[in-house]
Amino acid sequence: MKIAVIGPKGLPPKQGGIEHYCAEVYPRMVAQGHSVDLYARSSYNNCGWLDTYDFEGIKVICLPGLPLRGLDAFMTSALGAIASTGAQYDIVHFHALGPALFSGIPKFTNSRIVVTCQGLDWQRAKWGNLSSYLIHLGEKAAVRFANGMVVVSEELRSYFLHTYGRETVYIPNAPASYPESDPNFAYGSSLGLTPGRYLLFLGRLVPEKRPELLIDAFCALKSAGWKLVLVGGVSDTKPYAAQLLNKVAKNPDIVFAGELWGSRKAEIMRGAGLFVLPSDLEGLPLAMLEAMREGVPVVASDIPPHQQLISGGRGMLFEAGQVADCARSLDWAINHPADLRVMANAAQRYVRSNYDWENITAENLKLYKSLLATPQIPVETL
Repeated sequence: MKIAVIGPKGLPPKQGGIEHYCAEVYPRMVAQGHSVDLYARSSYNNCGWLDTYDFEGIKVICLPGLPLRGLDAFMTSALGAIASTGAQYDIVHFHALGPALFSGIPKFTNSRIVVTCQGLDWQRAKWGNLSSYLIHLGEKAAVRFANGMVVVSEELRSYFLHTYGRETVYIPNAPASYPESDPNFAYGSSLGLTPGRYLLFLGRLVPEKRPELLIDAFCALKSAGWKLVLVGGVSDTKPYAAQLLNKVAKNPDIVFAGELWGSRKAEIMRGAGLFVLPSDLEGLPLAMLEAMREGVPVVASDIPPHQQLISGGRGMLFEAGQVADCARSLDWAINHPADLRVMANAAQRYVRSNYDWENITAENLKLYKSLLATPQIPVETL
C-alpha cells in the first residue's frame, strides 16, 4: 500500500504523543513492504520548504507554514491534503481533528481517508475561540468524509457514537520505547533528587493537564524528604508556564526539569516514587502508559481515560479538579508503599498484555485493507 500521513509536526519525535505514535507505527509498516510519506512542518526540524528526508524508511516531506500560533498546523495540513491528491495514495491518514478539517480534499481521488482522534482537541484551553471553532469543524469533517475513524480510548468511541451515530475503530496507544538509563542516577542526583522519593509530572505544561493543581496539593502535603519534579515543555502556553514558574520559584522541593529526552527522561521516570497526572482532559495518555510499563505507581484524576487505565487496582484515582482529594490520595500513597507496589505490578502486567505497538500496527493495516476492499462512496453523495 501507498500511505500518506498528515497532521504530525514531523519526525523524529520531540514533544508530542502523535509524533511518538507515528515513529512507532509507520516504520513497522515500511518494514512490511508498505510505502509511507509523512507531510511535516518545515518549522519542526528547521528544514527548507519541500525538502525531503528519510526517517526509518518513511519519506518526510517538509511543507511551508506560518509562524503564528495554531495557523502553522492548519496551513501544513491543508497543503498536505492538496499534495496528496496528485500522488495516487491508497490511504490518506489524518492524525488529530484539526488536520481532519481538510479530510474532504482527498475524497476526490480514489484514496481511502482515515482519521485518528487522539482527543477532543477543541476542548483544550491553549486554543483561542477561532482555533477551537476550526478544530470542531475538523471533527465534523472527519465524521462526514473519513472512510474509517480510529479512536484511542473507549470514551472517545462512545462520544462519536452518541454525538454523531458514527461507528469508530478502537485502537489504543502504547508506551514509547525507553533506552537504557544510568543505574547510578547521576542526572537525577544533579537535580537534588533521591530515587523513590519524588513525585513526577510528565507532560506538556498546559492548563488542561492541571500541573498547578498538583503543585497546590504537593504544598499541602508537607511530606518531609519528598520532592515534586515537573518534566515537560511549553505548547503555545508561555504565559501559563511563566505563572507556574513564579508560583514555585521559592520552593526548593519543586524542580522544573524542562523537556527531557532519551536516557535522561528514562532515568527520571524510573527513579520516581509516584507518577501523578491530574488532567481534566486526555485522550489516552502516553506518559501514564510509560509509567505503568516501567512499574512506577500511578495516582491520577478520575477522568474516563484514566479510569480505563488504572481502575481495578492498577493505581489510585482522585476527584478531578479537587486539590484536597489529590493531597489526600498522595498522602495515602506515600504512606502505603507496599500497597502501591502491588498496584504498580498489576499495572505493568496490564500494559504489557494490552498495549503493544506490533498489535497497533497490525490493527491499522487491517483497517486499511478492509477499507480498500470496500467500494468508494462518491463524494457528491456524502
